Amino acid sequence: MCKEQKYIIQICTGTLCHVMGGAELPALIDYLPKNLKLKVQIKGMVCANYCKDQTKKPPFVLINSELMQEADLEKIINYLQKCENNDTYQ
Repeated sequence: MCKEQKYIIQICTGTLCHVMGGAELPALIDYLPKNLKLKVQIKGMVCANYCKDQTKKPPFVLINSELMQEADLEKIINYLQKCENNDTYQ
């Protein structure tokens, strides 16, 4: 789950994710606390069709290969902070 010291964040660049809030996610680096900025790498991700599963909701982000749905800046930062505190994400 949250064992890595580096975080690779892949943001879906598909149209649905972009329209549903994913367009703001590349700005994540500007909102990260100082202790996380050097540990995070942000990448785009070609649509992986997570939206085809109607039980999942965009925008989608992968954090070290773990899927996060309904991603927003606050949710991603909270996840990373919990990982840094060796907490489990709920």
